[in-house]
Amino acid sequence: MFQKSCSEFKNIRSLAITGMFIAVSMVIEKFTINISASLKINFAFLAIAVIGMLTGPVMGFSAGLICDIVGYLANPTNTYLPVYTLVAGLQGFIYGICLYRKQEHFQLFGLNEEFSLIIRSVVARLLDVGVINLCLNTWLNMHYGFIPKEAFGVAISTRLVKNLLELVADIPLLIVLLSAALIAYKRAFRNHSTMS
Repeated sequence: MFQKSCSEFKNIRSLAITGMFIAVSMVIEKFTINISASLKINFAFLAIAVIGMLTGPVMGFSAGLICDIVGYLANPTNTYLPVYTLVAGLQGFIYGICLYRKQEHFQLFGLNEEFSLIIRSVVARLLDVGVINLCLNTWLNMHYGFIPKEAFGVAISTRLVKNLLELVADIPLLIVLLSAALIAYKRAFRNHSTMS
């Protein structure tokens, strides 16, 4: 999987698709709703998930890094902290690990392609929310003083409730978008032998 994902860097089509979805991510980022310094509602993960699905974990990681850096340069609201860029890369890596299958190989335990995509999408989003949003970002926000240490319990419970409520919208959106992106990809490149 990693070797195949690395080879996507040599594929002009993969680079173009990645660039396009990085741009889409930047547009979505403009519509972020900031609730507080450590809480925001954002759907930019959708573009990163498509990149991960079509190009794999290595390109997904790179796209996450680029999205964070370009996002900061386009809208420098706070101090730039490189560790958050690594966390953004990890988000792309998670989607790449869970979703990287373009064709008939998109199977899980012998399930059909559509059901396998649903399962993989749910697992990827739950890992993103659990590992990235709740654990890493909460810890980093506390470490850098965005969340006072004495308010950690309140912060984690607030973030947990917010993320659980968001999952109600996130998962259906993710499933629909990934299904549509996979269908569009297959139709656009149906006659190319480099698709699998």
